[in-house]
Amino acid sequence: MIDKIRRLKPSEFTLAVEWAAKEGWNPGHADAEAFFNTDPEGFWGAFDKKGMAAVISAVQYSSDFGFVGFYICREDRRGSGLGYKLWQTVLKDNPLKTIGLDGVVDQQDNYRKSGFEFAHRNVRYGGIVKAQSPDNDDLFDLLIDDIAVINAFEQTCKLFAESRIEFLRGWIGAANHTAIALQGPMGLRGYGVIRPCEEGHKVGPLFAPNPKDAKVLFDALLARRADQGGKVFLDVPEPNQAAIELASSHGMQPEFETARMYKGTAPALELDMTFGISSFELG
Repeated sequence: MIDKIRRLKPSEFTLAVEWAAKEGWNPGHADAEAFFNTDPEGFWGAFDKKGMAAVISAVQYSSDFGFVGFYICREDRRGSGLGYKLWQTVLKDNPLKTIGLDGVVDQQDNYRKSGFEFAHRNVRYGGIVKAQSPDNDDLFDLLIDDIAVINAFEQTCKLFAESRIEFLRGWIGAANHTAIALQGPMGLRGYGVIRPCEEGHKVGPLFAPNPKDAKVLFDALLARRADQGGKVFLDVPEPNQAAIELASSHGMQPEFETARMYKGTAPALELDMTFGISSFELG
């Protein structure tokens, strides 16, 4: 019996991230705060007598674009129709022109029934990677004060569908996240972020104008966590063959895949510059 469906409180969303960890999604240590602060109105839960029974996020980046993620149902309520009811409640009559998601394989047909269309595959690569610190005078650390420049870079190069200042504020500003850029005409010509996760580290985003710069950034990020060991993960858009080669050249292997899907007009993103997406949960 569902008591109610409502927006989540920050403490409740922390539980959703714990569920994601149990599902093997391998969230980052600071993901809960960074994700929630991107759009505090965008996280929803269904509650029964036992407490939170299902969750979903529908983060709104602008009046035109949003992204769906964190679609999880408590194990004892799976197959009951609860998750779909939550989905319908949150997404029915949604006014956004375009909504994106990264769908796991066994749910992609259900997303199609809800009007989402396939855009491309994303593949998670993982492996034990040896760091090779690059010697490049154009490298520099990004700080929280740089988010306006980063956001302008992403928009000018069509790397993300809309401005995402609030997301970047948490992503660049998190204490254990390392963000490194290469200098360029707009202040930077590429950048990447590495963060500690439940297992190892994830790199994302990783944006660069060419494979050479992507490798320089990737190696620079890896060098920052060389003393911590463990696996490294990179979520690669399959249309970018150079990104696949970057992961493979570092001995990384495919471990998981999703389908990037959109309801509405898919944004015209520059996937050739996307060597690693930011996250499967928020795009």
